[in-house]
Amino acid sequence: MARKPSRRRFLATSSALAGAGLSSFAQAPASAPSSAAASSFDPWIEIHASHLAHNVREISRRVAGRPILAVIKNNAYGMGLTQAARLLEPMTPVHGLAVVKLQEAIALRDAGVRKPVLLMGPVDHRDLAELAARDIMPMVYTPIGPELDRIAANRQAPIALHICVDTGIGRVGVPHREAAALIRDLAGRKSAAIRGVMMTFSEDAELDKEQIRRFEALCGDLKQSGVELGRRHTASSYTLFQHPEAFYDLVRPGMAIYGVYSEADFRKAGALDLRPAMALRARVAYVKRVPRGDSVGYSRAYIATDDVWVATLPVGHTDGWPRAAAKGARVRIGDGTYPVIASVSASHTIVEIGTERRVEIGDIATCWDWQEGSRPEDVSAACGASVYDLTMHLNPLLPRIRT
Repeated sequence: MARKPSRRRFLATSSALAGAGLSSFAQAPASAPSSAAASSFDPWIEIHASHLAHNVREISRRVAGRPILAVIKNNAYGMGLTQAARLLEPMTPVHGLAVVKLQEAIALRDAGVRKPVLLMGPVDHRDLAELAARDIMPMVYTPIGPELDRIAANRQAPIALHICVDTGIGRVGVPHREAAALIRDLAGRKSAAIRGVMMTFSEDAELDKEQIRRFEALCGDLKQSGVELGRRHTASSYTLFQHPEAFYDLVRPGMAIYGVYSEADFRKAGALDLRPAMALRARVAYVKRVPRGDSVGYSRAYIATDDVWVATLPVGHTDGWPRAAAKGARVRIGDGTYPVIASVSASHTIVEIGTERRVEIGDIATCWDWQEGSRPEDVSAACGASVYDLTMHLNPLLPRIRT
């Protein structure tokens, strides 16, 4: 199996920008950005709304109609927090939305989201009152019963929450050996309304099996003694492919919703027909002929071995197009694909066109989209950048345009 891609943190500004509102993206044809974006050469992100809906239907089919808690953490994997929320909330299979940052959860409520919102990130005791006031469910794994009692007494209503159990990943969650005591304590308080119990897989084949055993043993013992656990959920996008026995009462996919396979083997498996719901595009800003022996890029990273035409694209690693793209990625312009050469700088990418001038200034260049050969998985395979790098690192300042 391919090496697992890392889950890197998205740009810190995403949460602040997320509050722009649910109508914060334009609608335009797939081939061009809005008129405002067209006045410049700034790159843009296209959102294919019908692909997003298709992916949700596919996931719902795969899990036999179980409710979907759509994970839109880290600026919705690059789609844009409120943009994704606007599209996902009306979908019947979507039970609610999940994020990992307090600011994202608040932004969803401020933007008008009414379905359940689960905050899966850490919560300071001082934030609980605001979460309760906004009907945002915290993910709990520490003994916060007394604080819940105080807030619930002031509100005269219990606080809905989910409990996270660490069955082996070692990241967050009450250790499974200590979980029963914490859950019994919370279940015995009128201040707490347990809406779910959850865990996260380590994605190690052998440990995953043991995690399932631990989780089921814990839940079974608690239910047998009359403790209401709400919905049990463990299934991320990875689990949709690997552990159908662990779909339980609710699934919480992330990357799969956006139509991207996190593992090459998953794409071949055929369990889900996923269609990328985003594209990264820019316009050719400059075209020139480079004589043989001349160089392109810092440190003469590319030296022409023949007279050759190159094109400069105004998209770089600050936009989310990774530096690794220069190690094998190709960009589609018109009917052709052209290799990225030299190095990807903060704001520019250079591609080799060949011995003839085949592109012009203003032509649309596609870094990745939903066409076969240009999917995020194809770019990942070509240059080694993970699909998480390609999507989650998209600059939140870029225009998001619905196609």
